[in-house]
Amino acid sequence: MADSTRNKEKSKERFLQAVGEILTTKGFSALKINYIAEVAGLDKKLIYNYFGGLDQLLDEYLLAKDFWSNVSSEMIPKEIKNGGKAFIEAMLLMQYDQMSKDPELQKIILWRLSEYRKSLFTLLDQQEIAGEMLFSALTDPHFEENAFRYRAVAAILVSGIYYLNLHAAVNTGTFCGIDLNSEEGRKQIQEAISFLHRQTFEQLKPE
Repeated sequence: MADSTRNKEKSKERFLQAVGEILTTKGFSALKINYIAEVAGLDKKLIYNYFGGLDQLLDEYLLAKDFWSNVSSEMIPKEIKNGGKAFIEAMLLMQYDQMSKDPELQKIILWRLSEYRKSLFTLLDQQEIAGEMLFSALTDPHFEENAFRYRAVAAILVSGIYYLNLHAAVNTGTFCGIDLNSEEGRKQIQEAISFLHRQTFEQLKPE
């Protein structure tokens, strides 16, 4: 029984790795059951046996790779200070760092902007659930009547982090004269993220 379970988990991991490989080398249009099975070196019937079908396989892959979908309540500090200012700033910088180093995550964001697909909307739903948890637990009580003003700034920061990393990956890498692919350029963006986030907390703090 233990060997069977291990074999199943190994096979599932091979399918998930195959999805990532296809996404980064061939693009999302190549994510078909037959080709995924071929790249994984396994029978396509196992996709149905282990995941239920292609959409469920893609759901599992996307949720495993996405940054914000994997933020859980256990990650929130037990002692919350200043509306979670330091914690959220650290999370934004982690998002920037992970996005820059993960070609699969970059492809997922491009895919999400390019195609209507159930799996991608499942991902968006999970991201919103994670975001709502953070807002409700940390920033809403802190900012009170300015809570949604903070949410709007957070939306700009998160989307800006996505865009700058995509720009660095698929274009020249220069934006506003900053080389986004250089160590110095990335440091400048990280410092800007911290500055904007800290200023937002300072400007929107309740009287």
